Amino acid sequence: MSTRRRRTYTEIGKGKVEAPAGPVELNFAERLAAQRGRAVRDRMASARVTKNELATLEQAAKHRGLLLGEWAREVLLREAEPQQVDPLWTETIANRMLLMAVLRPIATGQKITPERFDELLSKIKTEKRGAAHEVMAQYKAAETKERNDGE
Repeated sequence: MSTRRRRTYTEIGKGKVEAPAGPVELNFAERLAAQRGRAVRDRMASARVTKNELATLEQAAKHRGLLLGEWAREVLLREAEPQQVDPLWTETIANRMLLMAVLRPIATGQKITPERFDELLSKIKTEKRGAAHEVMAQYKAAETKERNDGE
């Protein structure tokens, strides 16, 4: 069972917020079913944003097919969890580590023995996850700095 909502304007504070253009499917059965078996959500987490930031957030939620509050909850909880690094990212960093470890000796005319190569592979296998976390943290720090410098 779904209900369609018409385009309306709602006064919020001093500005107007426009409802999404066109019909919006409100799948109540699916939303109510998701509530079974979980704790009641009776707390709020909020942040003040600019008009442009709000538009960006709404677009991101719309892209995922979620209401802004649902999308924001997902993002906040995902960011609050210990950082999970994509396995593909981890393997990319492992390849980078291997290239860096192998190219330097080759570039300087040294030979890599099969034993040394196996040692490198073993070391990379044990260190790749930590290195992937470290590189991701560097990227996030740079993004945060750029964002803060732009404000």
